[in-house]
Amino acid sequence: MATLKTRNLIKRFGHIQVLHGIDLDIADGEFVVLVGPSGCGKSTLLRMIAGLEDLSEGALWIGDDRVEHLPPQKRDVAMVFQSYALFPHMTVRENIAYGPKVRGEPGDKVEPAAEMLNLTTYLDRYPRELSGGQRQRVAMGRALQREPRLFLFDEPLSNLDAQLRVAMRAEIKALHTRLKNTVIYVTHDQVEAMTMADRIVVMRDGLIEQQGAPLDIYDRPANIFVAGFIGSPAMSFLRGQVAGGTLTVGAQKIAVNAPDGAVIVGVRPEGFVRVQDGAGIEIEVRVIEPMGPETHVLANLVDDALVYKRAADTASDIRAVLRSRVTFAPGERQTLSLDPEAVHLFDPETGVRID
Repeated sequence: MATLKTRNLIKRFGHIQVLHGIDLDIADGEFVVLVGPSGCGKSTLLRMIAGLEDLSEGALWIGDDRVEHLPPQKRDVAMVFQSYALFPHMTVRENIAYGPKVRGEPGDKVEPAAEMLNLTTYLDRYPRELSGGQRQRVAMGRALQREPRLFLFDEPLSNLDAQLRVAMRAEIKALHTRLKNTVIYVTHDQVEAMTMADRIVVMRDGLIEQQGAPLDIYDRPANIFVAGFIGSPAMSFLRGQVAGGTLTVGAQKIAVNAPDGAVIVGVRPEGFVRVQDGAGIEIEVRVIEPMGPETHVLANLVDDALVYKRAADTASDIRAVLRSRVTFAPGERQTLSLDPEAVHLFDPETGVRID
């Protein structure tokens, strides 16, 4: 296990710059998740740490050793890829043992790794005889043979179905809890980031937008991008106005400590409350998704002046999660109020959070 430190990491492919001076510090034994949309640079950063991509500029330390000049095999890291990359002609046992064998290491560590990953009964099978989750565990077992200073995971669960992803998230997290290894995990799935990380690093366009504990980022997103990216279902955004310490959104007024002027109001889906009689925002229901104990509502705002859309938004202005079973119908108009404790305010010009 080891710490990781990067300073002013820059990566260019020809004239195109994809990373713009990344400074990152990872503690010994920490589980850090790099998350962001496709093309944000998170996998490129991971490959630079592994030594699979050269640095255009900057410095990289693993532990006390500066390593950007070292080839991958000299950095003492293990990487699990999105594709399992197993040898199809080798059994599970042979796949796991391959690394120590070619390095000439004594002893047999296959059995302990197989027991840790619940692969003992599959050791004599070939990859084609395994499920996707079992193949991914074999890839993890092969990485564990290194006993490296860093474990690097590059979207390892994206090829699995939804049920297997949930199971493998728990297995990877439990493995980290048991081994206390230093992990850097790349994903575009913010649910994986929220459920697995000690610390999330949110990236966009080759820059770090925000980093911190999962719930800290969820509760206090630094800007509109982070607020809309972290959370499932996503946060909704409306236009509001602050005057004299009062926020006005539609017909609702909320006391706030913010400067006067126009604001963007962010509300998590669970921050909407159905009201029969009272001030709120009027919606036109588009889609109802009954989930059992709760109901998801996708709706449009009746008042166009409240609509704030980002480029990635869908046709619905509002996504609300109501903690009850409702009988809304598509096209029906309803009134929702905003929970004052669930309101986030952002500057409409910069997108930065207003505290």
